Amino acid sequence: MEKSKVILYIAMSLDGYIARPDGAVDWLDDVESAGDNGYSEFYSKVGTVVMGRKTYEEVLRLTDEFPYGGKACYVLSRHPQERNSHVTFTDEELESLIPRLKEQSDGYVWLVGGGELVQQFLEKQLIDVMELYIIPKLIGEGILLFPKGTLPANFELTGTESYGQIAALKYKSKTNGAG
Repeated sequence: MEKSKVILYIAMSLDGYIARPDGAVDWLDDVESAGDNGYSEFYSKVGTVVMGRKTYEEVLRLTDEFPYGGKACYVLSRHPQERNSHVTFTDEELESLIPRLKEQSDGYVWLVGGGELVQQFLEKQLIDVMELYIIPKLIGEGILLFPKGTLPANFELTGTESYGQIAALKYKSKTNGAG
């Protein structure tokens, strides 16, 4: 099996935020867009989902049904809990977890969020591809996609698309040599 890629596929505001200070993403709701903005096609290529605990808790708060059912799903937490029917909680070091997930995954390893986890993945050069969906709103404050202290990294633009008022920017890591 071909080794999978780690992809950061995420929406952000024009001013670089992925959520309000309390984790809310209500500002995503009323944006003029086209269909599902390519989400279904992307999601069909995902084999494994990885997110931080805060993101997981926000997902549970927003939905009645867990949206990533049928996919291997890992929640990274400093205080791992037992596996439940949806996810595996883990405090395993990223340097061992992510290469293993890339080998085992039948599709992309999707880094869902949040900002602290994105920062850690970048620090360890674990992101192969980024797809950023820019929402034409300034929300003024919140959780930054790239928090203060994020280390410099080089990415190469591989494509752009628009979905109504949403701009999609696609990049690959120049460090990892991903495509």
